[in-house]
Amino acid sequence: MGGFFSAALRENCIFDLFYGTDYHSHLGTRRAGLTVYGEQGFTRAIHNIENSPFRTKFTYDVQEMEGNMGIGCISDYDPQPLVVRSHHGPYAIACIGRVNNTDEIIEKLLDSSNSHFMEMSGGEINKTELVAALINQQDNLIAGIKYAQEMIDGSMSIMLMTPKGIYCARDKYGRTPIQIGRKEEGYCATFESFACQKLGYEICHELGPGEIVVYNAEGMNVLSEPGNKMRICTFLWTYYGYPPSTYEGTNVEDMRYRCGRAMARRDYLNREDIDTVAGVPDSGIAHAIGYSNESGVPYSRPFIKYTPTWPRSFMPTMQEKRNLIAKMKLIPVQELIENQRLLLIDDSIVRGTQLRETCDFLYESGAKEVHVRPACPPILFGCKYISFSRATSDMELIARRVISKEEGGDVDRVILDDYANPESDRYHRMLERIRSEMHFSSLSFNRLDDMIEATGLPAENLCTYCWNGRE
Repeated sequence: MGGFFSAALRENCIFDLFYGTDYHSHLGTRRAGLTVYGEQGFTRAIHNIENSPFRTKFTYDVQEMEGNMGIGCISDYDPQPLVVRSHHGPYAIACIGRVNNTDEIIEKLLDSSNSHFMEMSGGEINKTELVAALINQQDNLIAGIKYAQEMIDGSMSIMLMTPKGIYCARDKYGRTPIQIGRKEEGYCATFESFACQKLGYEICHELGPGEIVVYNAEGMNVLSEPGNKMRICTFLWTYYGYPPSTYEGTNVEDMRYRCGRAMARRDYLNREDIDTVAGVPDSGIAHAIGYSNESGVPYSRPFIKYTPTWPRSFMPTMQEKRNLIAKMKLIPVQELIENQRLLLIDDSIVRGTQLRETCDFLYESGAKEVHVRPACPPILFGCKYISFSRATSDMELIARRVISKEEGGDVDRVILDDYANPESDRYHRMLERIRSEMHFSSLSFNRLDDMIEATGLPAENLCTYCWNGRE
């Protein structure tokens, strides 16, 4: 995943840029960067944030950086923003999204121009460099941004800073958000709405799908009107969005409460069957509160996440290390677990490793029963638009693994559609296999129709690809 923030002020923007970017730290795990434009031109700093938080790494840089405009980015993989010299003039660029046809684009660029690319470790190409190369194929920046988004199979939102202003382009189908904030000193653009609100800005514009705007300290102009088709990622609310943020008029925390209430209304368990409801920190907590409020079952915190030195459980890049740290961070409260029948809500089950270990340590801590209620449906397809998880194959998904076992091998789309139907026999057999492998007392997923209703948005405006394969 990733997140970005930019600002253009009538004064030095580095304070807003530093804290606005820091507010996106939950969206990325490996790289962070700041670029400002001032009297000395472009100044850039990029650091690895795998083992230290953003603020620690950039404290010295922000004392030396000065400029009226700037872009900051938190990234899972690519070092960015990049500073590019081109026939458009110099510019800095940062991107959020995924490119599925990298090799095809590289081959086309190499065949049609004198482009070249710097390989990163592992032989990968920086996707932001690739986007810049596509932009540079056209005669102006607006045409170049549109061309890049048309060429990319996947999704790409872009912030691009020239000496005159900052261009913001939301991806073609609006899978990730960009919002514009305004205050007396100037403007900003942000992924997370709360980031600019905490810095004194007021949201004045939310970009539509494919919309392109440019802004500076004096104002904002729309350069390309939004398209009619939106497919914003539903996982924004369910999992990786930060609780105080709002997208398309729907707040993250409020949506999670509604999800929890819907799950409680459908559950066959009641107050006589369970003693307490708990949420896996952090994104499962609001869902659990919603469930508790609706069901009347008391809410409790039977384990606490230790965050002073481990702010993010997914900080290490190696999966086994992330699993270990996630387990180390969750500290049981013995008195709230022993002899209890717990109903545990998590945002989702992807691979299943961490949740199975969480369940096991609850049993080891004395729990009598552990009933699990993921706040979204079973994930059947790996994301091909924004890479919300590190799964590189559908067979890394626990739902697909148990389906393969159930069916004796690979299955076609018709069968997968049947497994996505919560009324089908196949769906219930899949749940029982997952429940058994994960050592849960019972298992029931949130339904897709209930989750969509909780967003308050029309189903046709939401991307639900990872649950039903619908683009």
